[in-house]
Amino acid sequence: MHIALSDEGVRRWARDGLRAVLGGLAGIGLAIVNLPLFIVTVAALVIVIVPGVGLAAFPWVTSLVRARADLERRRAAAAGVVVHRPYAPPPKRAVPGGWRLFRWVVTDPATWRDLAWLLPGAIVGLGLGVLAVAVPLYGLEGALLIPLWLYLGVDWYGYGLFWPIENVAEGWLSAPQGLLFIAAGLTAAPWLRRVDAMFGKLFLAPTKAADLRLRVSQLTATRADTVDAQAAELRRIERDLHDGAQARLVSLGMTIGLAEQLLERDPAAARKLLVEAREASGTALTELRHLVRGIHPPVLAERGLDGAVRALAMSLPVPVDVDAELPGRLQTPVESAAYFAVAEALANVVRHSGARHAWLWLRERDGRLAIVVGDDGAGGADPGRGTGLTGIRSRLAAFDGTMTLSSPPGGPTVVTMELPCALSSPRTSPSSGTA
Repeated sequence: MHIALSDEGVRRWARDGLRAVLGGLAGIGLAIVNLPLFIVTVAALVIVIVPGVGLAAFPWVTSLVRARADLERRRAAAAGVVVHRPYAPPPKRAVPGGWRLFRWVVTDPATWRDLAWLLPGAIVGLGLGVLAVAVPLYGLEGALLIPLWLYLGVDWYGYGLFWPIENVAEGWLSAPQGLLFIAAGLTAAPWLRRVDAMFGKLFLAPTKAADLRLRVSQLTATRADTVDAQAAELRRIERDLHDGAQARLVSLGMTIGLAEQLLERDPAAARKLLVEAREASGTALTELRHLVRGIHPPVLAERGLDGAVRALAMSLPVPVDVDAELPGRLQTPVESAAYFAVAEALANVVRHSGARHAWLWLRERDGRLAIVVGDDGAGGADPGRGTGLTGIRSRLAAFDGTMTLSSPPGGPTVVTMELPCALSSPRTSPSSGTA
C-alpha cells in the first residue's frame, strides 16, 4: 500500500511539473502578446480625440485587453490562485461607439489596472516562463548525453559542473546531472507558475471598492436564488411528508381502527392487521429518518463537520484521503451548507470523474472555512453542463461563500470552497481516522 501511494505521488509530481512547464511555455507566448496589446491600447487612447472613431476604438481595444486579462485569471486559477473579475456591470441600452459605453470603460478603475499590468506582466511572465522551460530542457539535454556526443565531435562542449568537458568520463556524467536538472525543473515549475499568478493578482484582482461593489451585486443576485431554493426545498419536504410518511400514518390509523372492530369477533384477523400496522409504522419511521437526514444528517449533529465528512468519505466506492481538522463547532446553518456542498462535490467525483483516488482538505483560517475537494479523474468539469456545481455555488453564496473550479482536460479536478464562519466551543469528542 505504501509503495502504491508513493508511486501515485511520483506520478502526480511529474504530471503537475510537466503541466507547469507547459504553462510556462504558454506564458512566454502570452507575454509576447501583451506588447502589441499595449501599443494598440495607447494608440486607441491617442485617437480618442478623433470624432466618430475614438469613442468606438477604445472600448473595442479594451475588450481585447479584458479578454487577455480573463485568460490570465483562468491560468492563475489553474495554478491555485483565485483572481475574481473586477469589472463593473455594463450600462443598459449601451450603443457601440456611443458615449455611454465609452464612459463605462473609461471610468472603470479595472480598465487602467489591466493596462498597467500589460508591460510588467509581460516582463515577469516572460522571465518566469523562460526559467520554467529552460531548466527541464537543459536537464533533458544532459540526460540524452548530447554534451558527450558534442565533446566527441567538436571537443569543446561543456555541461553542468564540467565546463569544458575534458574527458569521456565527464561526458558520461552529464546524464545523472541532467536527471537532477529535470527533477529540479519539474519541482520548481509549479512554484514559478504560482509566483507569476500571484504577481498578476496584484493588478488583475478587484480593489477593495470594486470587491465591495461586486459582493453587493452578487448578494443581490443570490438572494433571489436562495429564496427560490428554500421555497423549492420546503415544497420537497411537504411533498415527501404528504406522499410518504403522512400517507402511511393515515393508512396505519385505518388499519388499527379496522383491527379494533375485528378484535372481538375475529381475533386472528385483528392480529394480522396489527402485524401489518407494526410493519407500516416501521416503514413510516424509516421514511421520516431519511427525510430528517436530508434536512440535517444526525451524524453532522453528533460528530460535527469533520467527523461527518469522514463518515461520508468512508461510504464512497472511491478511496478518499481526508485531512479535516476543526478546533470547534461551526454555526449549524454553515455546518449544514458545508456538509452538503462536500457531499455534492464527492458525488460528482463518483458519478462523473472516473477517478481512482480523491482527497478532501478542510480547515478554518482567519474566520473562513476553507474546503478543497480534488480527484485524479479525467477532468473537464463544466458547471454549465449540470446542476451539481451550480447548486454548490448557490448553496455557498447564500452564506457569502465562494466556489472556484480547476478542471483542465486530463485532470486533476480541484473544487475550492470558502465560507465565512465562526467557531464555537472546542469539540469534546474529536474524530480521528482517514477514509
